[in-house]
Amino acid sequence: MGKLRITSTVIAALAGGVAARRVYERLARFEISEVSMTPTLRPGDRVLTWERTPKRGDIVVFEHPARPEFWLVKRVIGLPGEQVTIRDGRVLVDGSILEEPWTDESSGPDTEWSLDAHEAVVLGDARRLSAGDSRQLGPLPVDALLHTVIARYWPNPARIA
Repeated sequence: MGKLRITSTVIAALAGGVAARRVYERLARFEISEVSMTPTLRPGDRVLTWERTPKRGDIVVFEHPARPEFWLVKRVIGLPGEQVTIRDGRVLVDGSILEEPWTDESSGPDTEWSLDAHEAVVLGDARRLSAGDSRQLGPLPVDALLHTVIARYWPNPARIA
């Protein structure tokens, strides 16, 4: 009976360690250094991300496609297979105006993207201050946008909607 108990304990500890490692591998921390997401996120904020496929409205952290190890933070606006249009300062998705409670700024210049099955459109909340979003970079591969912000833990902890 003693050997069975020790074996079960060892197996449980190993399984717990494997599970903890998988969770740890999907978490990442970043410090915000740009103003493109104000007022939601400001320079100096620290965020926790979870690796998952993003949904519309999620804030994601991703590597600039032309500058390795240069990280950007933006909001997902358009999803795979959608038609995303910026016209007269408004974002339209498949012809319908996108309600954007996170910004009241104009989204120009006018442009249009037909996203394939693996692309997404990202924009900064502070549109006039945002560089390095889809207006400059074009659509981005969804598999490059897997660091989804789930919480700000410094200076003011908050859940990110």
